[in-house]
Amino acid sequence: MTTAVLTPGGSARVTTERALKAAAGFWFATVVTGQALFLAYILAVYAPTSLSGNFAAWNENKMLIKGYVPGDTVGNLAFAAHVLMAAVVTFGGTLQFLPQIRARAPAVHRWIGRAFMTTAMAASVVGLWMTWGRPTDSGLPAAIAITLDAALILAFGGLAWRTAVARDVTAHRRWAMRTFMAANGVWFLRLGMATYGMTYVATGKVLPRPGVVFDVWSFGAYLVPLLVLELYLRAKAGGGPVMRASATGAVVLGALLMGVGIFGTWVGMFGPVLANVLAKL
Repeated sequence: MTTAVLTPGGSARVTTERALKAAAGFWFATVVTGQALFLAYILAVYAPTSLSGNFAAWNENKMLIKGYVPGDTVGNLAFAAHVLMAAVVTFGGTLQFLPQIRARAPAVHRWIGRAFMTTAMAASVVGLWMTWGRPTDSGLPAAIAITLDAALILAFGGLAWRTAVARDVTAHRRWAMRTFMAANGVWFLRLGMATYGMTYVATGKVLPRPGVVFDVWSFGAYLVPLLVLELYLRAKAGGGPVMRASATGAVVLGALLMGVGIFGTWVGMFGPVLANVLAKL
């Protein structure tokens, strides 16, 4: 039998490791809450209208950049497919974070992963077509940001698939997490703009206009989460106490900002639209 002796350095390492793990748990709980609300919104609003062909009902969401367009059959079908695939990405991607599924039902984990990767990559291709073949008023910076995001999704997804086939579990998990972050770029975009919108109003509109910030955050919506993820992965893989403390702070801050954005999007967008749809049932 051995007795573990905690030196000051060892104590700091244990403390920062526990803090990083707790921060990751907090982040995951926040994501699950937000994704569950987003999934409920998609299934309640877009699934029935898309499957029934009542595409005109999409435009009840006044914040939708470009939904139903009369006469644009191909574009409308592409939008419907894109939104429904978003439900698969939302649900499947979140489930992949659960260690219980990986440990107790590896076959389920693999099939969910395949569905998630396939759908995320397909949705990115459809998103590219909608961006350049069905232009909106979002502007060129947003179109370029979407294109870069789609390229990252395809690249990360391909690497995640390749490392899974090679049974390199550690590398596979890293690439799968990067795919999740990139695939949820639009979700992070909404949360970020909702957070900024509330801040903009609360500060008396002295900050730059949301339209200006939108162009910048169109890129930051996936690049910032990817940056935080890289910091987390490096800290978890063997970083020192300072790196782990920095990663913990970044993850907690990200979770808090996500929480504000989730509240803002639900109160300002998803909730009212969903209430209107349910009232007509």
